[in-house]
Amino acid sequence: MNKSMLNLVLIVLVLLGFGAFNTLYVVSEGNVGIVTRFGKVIRDANDSEKLNVVRPGLHFKLPFVDKVKIMDARIQTINSSADRFVTSEKKDVIIDSYVKWQISDAGKFYLTTAGGNVMQAEELLRRRINNSLRSQIGRLTIHEIVSGQDDEVLENRFDAVSGDESEKTVLSSKRDEVMQNALKDIGSSAKALGVRIVDVRIKQINLPPEVSNSIYQRMRAERDAVAKLHRSQGRKDAETIKAQADREVVVKIAEAERAGRATRGDGDAEAIKIYAEAYNRNPELFEFLRTMDAYRNSMNSGKDVLVLKPDSEFFKFFDNAKGLK
Repeated sequence: MNKSMLNLVLIVLVLLGFGAFNTLYVVSEGNVGIVTRFGKVIRDANDSEKLNVVRPGLHFKLPFVDKVKIMDARIQTINSSADRFVTSEKKDVIIDSYVKWQISDAGKFYLTTAGGNVMQAEELLRRRINNSLRSQIGRLTIHEIVSGQDDEVLENRFDAVSGDESEKTVLSSKRDEVMQNALKDIGSSAKALGVRIVDVRIKQINLPPEVSNSIYQRMRAERDAVAKLHRSQGRKDAETIKAQADREVVVKIAEAERAGRATRGDGDAEAIKIYAEAYNRNPELFEFLRTMDAYRNSMNSGKDVLVLKPDSEFFKFFDNAKGLK
């Protein structure tokens, strides 16, 4: 085999390898494919109204003629930017949400989204979910959106929990209702795009700064009112306790004084009794001692002057030790 023949064989092998490479293609797990031939979509041989959807695996195509559009058939997420919504009270709330969706009909999705354009599909879904959320939020108040519970449900919550199992009511959440209703609203329209809406969720609910400030001021005023009520109640209780303490002090002092007077009276009576007993035992000695005490008390300073008759009863012990005149 000469050199030119060898080069020809190599060229043929390269062409065959290149042709085989362009003939075989692989659709990965979780993806689906749509084959177009000369720019036209190949339809299903059994149903001309349906496109030929290529499932995961190894497949063949005509080289340089067929083109394959691979699309992700797994669940995907649309993260919507936070947007402003108006409640039934004509007040604004800022809501951040996301949508879980999946391609359910690859052929329909390919035709309705300009050749399987995911960005176009997400934009359509984003608009529809935004419109549905606006409709749902417009029927609720800020309290219902933020708390997540209806006022009537909150009032019957404990009744529902404490009742029989068969008589318990379902404690529904307003946020859950909004998400479920939005899921139903866009479910039918999403089928027209060839997709299935798996879930619609509200991630975060915020209030605009001006609304937050007004709510903060209102909450502060309410807390101030509660604080004033507690302080006034505390002052009232303090006055009651103080009055009660003063009354108890007066009662205890009166009782103590009464007990003291009674004790002093008993002591005086006992002293009088003792003096009487002592006087009865020796009246002369008792009289002499009393007189000596009177002398000592009246002449204690040494400068006392007594104006009395010399024969006064007061000086009877001066002339006679026995006090006899």
